[in-house]
Amino acid sequence: MSNTASERFSATYRLSVEARDVQARAQALALEQSVEMPLEAVTQPSVRERVVARVESIEPVQAEPAGRFDVTLSLATRTTGLEAGQLLNMLFGNCSLQPDVELIDFDPNPDLLQALPGPRFGVDGWRQALGLQRAPLRPLTCTALKPQGLSPSQLGELARTFALAGIDVIKDDHGIADQEDARFGARVAAVQRAIERAAAERGSAARVLYAPTLSGGPRRLREQLRIARDEGVGAVLICPMLCGVPTLVELVREEAGVPILAHPAFAGSARIVPELLLGRLFRMFGADATIFPNFGGRFSYDRGTCRAIAQRAREPLGRVRAILPVPAGGMRTERVDEMIEEFGTDVMLLIGGHLLAGATAPGDSVLSRAAAFVERVHAAAASLSAAGSGTAP
Repeated sequence: MSNTASERFSATYRLSVEARDVQARAQALALEQSVEMPLEAVTQPSVRERVVARVESIEPVQAEPAGRFDVTLSLATRTTGLEAGQLLNMLFGNCSLQPDVELIDFDPNPDLLQALPGPRFGVDGWRQALGLQRAPLRPLTCTALKPQGLSPSQLGELARTFALAGIDVIKDDHGIADQEDARFGARVAAVQRAIERAAAERGSAARVLYAPTLSGGPRRLREQLRIARDEGVGAVLICPMLCGVPTLVELVREEAGVPILAHPAFAGSARIVPELLLGRLFRMFGADATIFPNFGGRFSYDRGTCRAIAQRAREPLGRVRAILPVPAGGMRTERVDEMIEEFGTDVMLLIGGHLLAGATAPGDSVLSRAAAFVERVHAAAASLSAAGSGTAP
């Protein structure tokens, strides 16, 4: 390790435990997350000193009912092997199996920040890829190709419609994988060509980025990355909790060569608070944007949780670039102004199913709805620029 300050890092857990038992429970947690054995069985002084986790603080949670405590441990950096999967193991491996524990914070030290380099592109990289570096800055627009079961040509035509409307990023729905209805190679070729045709029809210099879903094990992922590069796609989407965070760090980040959207599928299976997992950890593992269920949509995240995810995605973190928060999950065009007010302009707004709903009036179509979404975002951003504001809250 480079210096004494980097020999340990801290993690904070919320325990549900009676006050009389919290000291013993905290010590048991420290042992479980480091050596997995009774302290008296650790007879080597060097292991006791350099490996065993330490209880640094125990604080009652004032806003919670009695019997809730925040326990901060310091863990030895050497135990992580400076590798993403082992870091998660040391943070929340065994204790994820204990129902009275929740991981609520993690403070990386310089060695971990050096070993896990974070996003290649981040907020500025997305804008550069889209040709949007100049003022006024605005939120990016995003939508999803869905549902599963469409053919490559059907998905391509839908992508062309969205691209004609001027949406910045068109991603696969995360449920669309390398399936019989639309194999990865055929789908990516069809969608990318459709987007390119739309760009020619529009005659606009602005780019539209397609983000196909990557799925499967390392061999399949490597082949999908090759196809994506060969077809010239501008972004990719991956579910880190399904494909594995080491895969994101060591394969996708290294070989994609384009911005990466991280999808939260399966992230709710672990008791890690969303702002830590989706905001900080996905960012450290190499995501350039992080999708999360926004408040008021199909999911139960509240406004405070969503605000915290966005903060963790963009706050200073050593040399790690800020990434775009992507509020999603049942969003509608009518909420654009509200979301920009909440998250500022360094955000990617994702509206999917609402743009695909059946026509309700003459002139109502997928194209008109997508165009209205784009126009609403541009108008709101222009209004913010005129008022002299619009950066991240």
